[in-house]
Amino acid sequence: MRSGDPWAFHLHVDVFLVMSVLVVAYIEGIRRLGPRHAPAGRPHATAKQRVRFGLGVALILVPATWPLHDIAEDYLFSVHMVQHTVLSLIAVPLMLIGTPSWLLSRVVRPLQPVVRRATRPLVATLLFNGVVAVSHAAGYVNYTSSHELAHFAAHTLLFAVSALMWLPVCHQLPELRPMSPPLRMVYLFGQSLLPNVPAIFLAFADNPIYRWYATAPRISGLSAVEDQQLAGAIMKVGGTTLIWGVIVVMFFRWYRATELDGGPDQLRWEDVERELARTPAPPEPRMG
Repeated sequence: MRSGDPWAFHLHVDVFLVMSVLVVAYIEGIRRLGPRHAPAGRPHATAKQRVRFGLGVALILVPATWPLHDIAEDYLFSVHMVQHTVLSLIAVPLMLIGTPSWLLSRVVRPLQPVVRRATRPLVATLLFNGVVAVSHAAGYVNYTSSHELAHFAAHTLLFAVSALMWLPVCHQLPELRPMSPPLRMVYLFGQSLLPNVPAIFLAFADNPIYRWYATAPRISGLSAVEDQQLAGAIMKVGGTTLIWGVIVVMFFRWYRATELDGGPDQLRWEDVERELARTPAPPEPRMG
């Protein structure tokens, strides 16, 4: 609920409680289950995985607590958009790639029938983009922004569908019908296109769409219309850039792996040079 002072401290106990449960579950899962289920001869979780998971948690805590959360919820829709972009496109995939595959398999296994269906490319695309589209409807934004519990539930829903969308990209679990690298790239490309519809709608609207933000005190130099136009630009440019950046990284990793793997239909210049070096030179013709 909006307070008179945007900088008045507000402790978000619910956010700290949920994230604390996730961190404790992660640590205890590695400590207790690792000796029995992690691959033999390998660390239960690498240092990089622990750092990535911790960074993902931090990127949820910072935008979801004071002061960014309060500004996003009560005053500026553009900050609200930053909050959603960081949560769904940066924090969630970081937490997923920071979770060892063996541990994630243990988490997924009890819910395997549901998760298996929900992570199919078409289903995951419709779930994620459906929630993104609905979360920009005027009634939805006005209600969730003015009711703190509803706002928390909306973020929880976004976290869940983002995890389902990213899961087939971040992990190739045998329980979930692994996708080939080209299919994963096409799948991600689709995620970058569909959110452009609400983004364009926001960027080119001439009037305030959200009553809650239109009546908010102007704590910046932006009008309500400029604020929502900036939000549309953040959604389109920021979201597209992040997803396309992942696609580019995936493409070059796939290309490099394909090169190293070789194959009967693949000929590299280094292989030609190596074979030429091994071939003995023909004898010089003798005169006379």
